[in-house]
Amino acid sequence: MKYIVLVGDGMADYPVKDLGERTPLDVARTPNMDFIAKHGMLGRAKTIPDKMSPASDVANLSIIGYDPKQYYTGRGPLEAANLGVVLEDDDVAFRCNLVTISNNKLTDYSAGHISSKEAAILIKSIDQKLGTNRIKFFPGVSYRHLMLVKRGVEEHLQDLVCHPPHDISGQEIKKNMPRGEAADMLIKLMQASRDILDTHEINMVRVDLKENPANMIWLWGQGKKPDMPKFYEKYGLTGSVISAVDLIKGLGIILGLDVINVEGATGYYDTNYEGKAKAALEALKAKDFVFVHVEAPDEAGHNGDLREKITAIERFDQLVVGVILDSLKKKGVDFRILVLPDHPTPVALKTHTADEVCFGIYGSGIDAGDFAGYSEKESARSSLYFEKASDLMNYLVKGIR
Repeated sequence: MKYIVLVGDGMADYPVKDLGERTPLDVARTPNMDFIAKHGMLGRAKTIPDKMSPASDVANLSIIGYDPKQYYTGRGPLEAANLGVVLEDDDVAFRCNLVTISNNKLTDYSAGHISSKEAAILIKSIDQKLGTNRIKFFPGVSYRHLMLVKRGVEEHLQDLVCHPPHDISGQEIKKNMPRGEAADMLIKLMQASRDILDTHEINMVRVDLKENPANMIWLWGQGKKPDMPKFYEKYGLTGSVISAVDLIKGLGIILGLDVINVEGATGYYDTNYEGKAKAALEALKAKDFVFVHVEAPDEAGHNGDLREKITAIERFDQLVVGVILDSLKKKGVDFRILVLPDHPTPVALKTHTADEVCFGIYGSGIDAGDFAGYSEKESARSSLYFEKASDLMNYLVKGIR
C-alpha cells in the first residue's frame, strides 16, 4: 500500500461577496479533488489545537500525525533543521523575515518576495554587522531566514511574544514589537538592521526598479530543540517530503523522512507544481509514504489576491493531485490519498485562521460517500470529523478513528 498526503497550504477560505458568497474552492475548477470527494470520503479536521496559534508549523505537524500539544516547540527549530543548523538544548532559533517598512508601518511581510540570491547577500551583511559569538544569522529561501541565539533566552520563552509579520501587514511596527523579558535584545537587533539595510546597494537598486526594499529584519517563531519520534517508529512507514519551504523540509529531516528538492520549487505562484508531483511518484517507487506541500494558495491569501488564489488551487488540482491520481490509477497499485489545506488563509483577512479544514480521502478500503465535490460546504455535510487532526494519519494508514 502506498500513502500520499497532498497539502494545498491555506487554500480553505470564507465565502466571498464577489464570488456570490462562494469560496475559492467552490468556484475553482478542481475535477481531481472532486473525483476524490465523489468516489471517496469528505470530512473535517481541527488542525489547530485550542489556544495555539493558527500557524503552518502547528497545522502541518498535526497533519503528519504529531500532536502539537505534545511535540511543538516553535517554528524556528524546524527551519533550522533544513538549514543544517544544529541546536544544543539551551539554544533558541528564531524565524527571521526580510520585510518592507514604510512610514513606520510594516507594508510587505515578504519584501516583494525578494529572490533568494539577493536575500542571501543581505542576510550575510546582517550577520557580519550584528552577529556575535552567541548570535548568528543564516540565509534561507526568498524572505524566510533564521537567527540562532546560543545559550540564550530559553528561560524567557514562556513570556516572549513575537508577532508573525504576515499577521500585521499595514500596522505600525511600534505596536507590534516583541514583548517579554528577552524582548529588548530582539528589538535592538531589528532596529539596528534598518540602518544596515536601508543603505545597502541591493535595496537601492530595488527602490530604483520600484520594487519593495528589504529594509528590516523581523524576528518571530522562536523555539528550542524538539524531541519527536521518527516517522518510521511511529507509523512503520518509510517516506519522503516534498516542499519549497524550510519549515516542511526541516520537519521531514527531524522525523527521519527523505527530503526531496525539486528544481523550480519556489514557495510562490510560479512554483514547479508538476515537478513536485513527478518527484512524489518517483519517490513512491522505493518508499511507502510521501507528503507533498504547495505554498502558493497561502501566499495568495496573504496577498489578498483572490484571482491568484483560485489559480493556485486549480494548478494544485491539475498538476499535483491530477498527475499523481492518474498515474496511480493507471498502475493499478493499492494506495490511499489524502488531500487537504493545513488551515484557512482567507483573502479578506490576509492571515491564517484556526477554523477546521475540509479533507478528502480516496483509495483502497475507503468507502464512497455521497458528495457532489470538494469544498468547505460539502464537507460540512459529513459526519467524519477529527477533533485532533493528528489522528488523521492513523485513519489514513490504519483505518483507526
